[in-house]
Amino acid sequence: MGQIAAVDFFTVPTVTFRVLYVFLMLRHERRRVVHYNVTAYPTSCWTAQQAVEAFPYDSVPRFLLRDRDSIYSPMFSRPVEHLGIEEVKSAYRSPWQNPFVERLIGSIRRECPDHLIVLSEQHLQQILTEYFAYYHESRTHLSLDRNAPFPRSVELPAQGRVMSIPLLGGLHHRYTRAA
Repeated sequence: MGQIAAVDFFTVPTVTFRVLYVFLMLRHERRRVVHYNVTAYPTSCWTAQQAVEAFPYDSVPRFLLRDRDSIYSPMFSRPVEHLGIEEVKSAYRSPWQNPFVERLIGSIRRECPDHLIVLSEQHLQQILTEYFAYYHESRTHLSLDRNAPFPRSVELPAQGRVMSIPLLGGLHHRYTRAA
């Protein structure tokens, strides 16, 4: 699991009906989003640059799961191959073959843009930054033994009362003990 990453795109409409594309790169081991970016005009070159930026030299995965979207052209595949990553393409129209990133996209949609009005590319970038902080530090996952991608320690009752910290304008909350 530690050697697998997955990539995918999803779209978000803005208040002016402009379509923005969000690129995600997820490491399977702890369900960590290692890179994301937003653009109105994705190209193969832009997507390849995102893949290169996602992995510093010491953290390159062995396999990269992706779908058969035309944006993953040879302009994308060459830089990925030079990083030493083997691309694994899912079958045509088979999202279940890339389940972790598809589940993440569904969670993002249900927990964020479905409840917020996106104003612009910068606004979506800000929303996603705050959401991924929540996702990595507070949101629990059953597959991670009810822990977050960045593991949390157990807070004992002796550490104080439970307090709620609102995130994303109160859309989500983080619960912690007051010191």
